Amino acid sequence: MTQSLTLRPVTDRADLRAFIRMPRQVFADDPNWIVPLDLERRDVFDKQRNPYFATAEAQYWIAERGGRPVGRISAQVDELARGAGEPGLGHFGAFDCLDDTEAAAALFQAAEDWLRARGTTRVTGPFTLSINEETGLLIDGFDTPPRVMMGHAKPYYARLVETQGYAKVRDIYAYDLDLTPGFPPKVARIVAAGRRNPRLAIRHVNMADLDREIRVVFDIFNKAWAGNWGFVPFNEDQLKHAAKTLKPLIGPERCQIVEYDGRPAAFMITIADVNDWIADLNGSLMPFGWARMVWRLYRSYPTRVRVPLMGVLPEFQRGALGATMAFMLINDIRDETVKRGARQAELGWILEDNAGMNNMLRQIGCRIYKTYRIYEKAL
Repeated sequence: MTQSLTLRPVTDRADLRAFIRMPRQVFADDPNWIVPLDLERRDVFDKQRNPYFATAEAQYWIAERGGRPVGRISAQVDELARGAGEPGLGHFGAFDCLDDTEAAAALFQAAEDWLRARGTTRVTGPFTLSINEETGLLIDGFDTPPRVMMGHAKPYYARLVETQGYAKVRDIYAYDLDLTPGFPPKVARIVAAGRRNPRLAIRHVNMADLDREIRVVFDIFNKAWAGNWGFVPFNEDQLKHAAKTLKPLIGPERCQIVEYDGRPAAFMITIADVNDWIADLNGSLMPFGWARMVWRLYRSYPTRVRVPLMGVLPEFQRGALGATMAFMLINDIRDETVKRGARQAELGWILEDNAGMNNMLRQIGCRIYKTYRIYEKAL
């Protein structure tokens, strides 16, 4: 006999811990799932820690059968996202569930009721918690582990979401790149031409002044991506949080800036894929995980890296100069990371309709190896 379903909102720290740990119920038998660090997940979902909540509010729910968690979801309203042009926009995220249609229906109903009460007329997601964090539901590429700051899912998740009336609004791609071969001759010629251009210069970020450099990077990012679907700008508090989060994951060779006539015009950030380093920690740094993690962060070099952020100022995007800047960044960071031991990279995510970026990545030998879907529903 099926046990009755109960649904409860997260109201205290014990609930939040259960919410964070709930995916263990889903992925216990999945060899490709990497348990996120509980500490890092608390930084995301704790409303006192994440600067996202300076302009947003959210509610979390856990579904249970017989006292055992079987699903979870979040609903959130972000004033920065609404201010970008759609005042009735709301989001869902953090959706994980056993293959239980009743539980999924109850979770989405609770999330939608909460969103309606806050003036939401259209919901998109999943975002955990914003489009600038974990985005989309994995619909293809279940056979490899997720890379850092990317999500994982079971193949039936899409059916559970779509059964609740959600439809695709965009797909986004994650690209895989073998770093060991050199780039094609055409790319090498473009990079060489860029180096001969006296108006172009490429440099490492100054790690001693990372707060200022992060502002430079995100000033370019906010301008470069402003015209893209779903764009939400980073604010000052989020910039400070990003600098704190990224500092252990980057080195000067993995974060570079192209200047045009001495003015920052393009950037690329590459981060260590720490998922390889936390795979054996089971979500906890205690009792000995701290020592292992510190050793891996500061005494070894990642064999896998990820490029989560790249941008070229709009005035250069449609011409050959913008492509030259992008290829220079990719080439230099590739060369320097390979010298230190990197062998594989994930680049993305990239919107399916971003023709320029998709074409550029194909030119350097990238292949799409994971697809994530963003859904929408009118309320």
